[in-house]
Amino acid sequence: MKSSQLLVMDVDSTLTSTEGIDLLAGLAGHGPEVAVVTERAMRGELDFAASLHERVALLRGLPESGLAQATSLVRLSPGARELVSALHAEGWAVGAVSGGFAQMVAPLAEDLGLDFYRANTLEMADAVLTGRVIGSVVDRAAKARALAEWAGRLGLAPSQTAAIGDGANDLDMMAAAGLSIAYGGKPAVVQAADHAITGSLLEALPILRAFAQHSAAADAATALNHAGTADPGSGTTASPPGDPFRPTGSAASAERSAHSRPIPTVH
Repeated sequence: MKSSQLLVMDVDSTLTSTEGIDLLAGLAGHGPEVAVVTERAMRGELDFAASLHERVALLRGLPESGLAQATSLVRLSPGARELVSALHAEGWAVGAVSGGFAQMVAPLAEDLGLDFYRANTLEMADAVLTGRVIGSVVDRAAKARALAEWAGRLGLAPSQTAAIGDGANDLDMMAAAGLSIAYGGKPAVVQAADHAITGSLLEALPILRAFAQHSAAADAATALNHAGTADPGSGTTASPPGDPFRPTGSAASAERSAHSRPIPTVH
């Protein structure tokens, strides 16, 4: 069955309540210093790729067993499993893209039955981390490219996609999507998003359902236009319905204010 919509989520502090790099750093004995850098990177105060290389370098020498231990400490955000299950039942495809690590995201993706995932790969040699990642870093531009690539594979337009994230690394992906939702987002992310939620990811479900309904109505209106349903008396064509679920102007500002929450200094 062809997917009708695509949702792409960030992983750390969005799909999960944990930060993979911080879990690894704690086991490597560099927890506090890495957590500070992670927080600054998510606020957009540091170049993400440079800060990731800096943090990963501190993981050098951590054994493969430490990676497995950190992966076992990953925790889903409230409502994550239920959201993915509900969307799959309603014909959505769901993907996850992470500035974290594939070795930690892959088991999560398999457990949830995600349709797509992408993350950085930690380099290993002789069963220990080398302190490097393989290939290009999954940064904010790469996240946006992943969303576009997956939508293309599904035959979906950008207007049929949605994105959920919390940090500055998610902004390009959220801007590229037809709908963006900040989940416990940093101030800049809450400001940029169409909607902002906190608490449970299930709060996103009615927003995503309304988005899908609006998209279907817009597609139907477009099909009518293409079929030549212009009113011969007025010379006009049918227009897609409005976008009641996506607040704009003062309404958007009011919603974001209502849904924002203090940001912890450490994830």
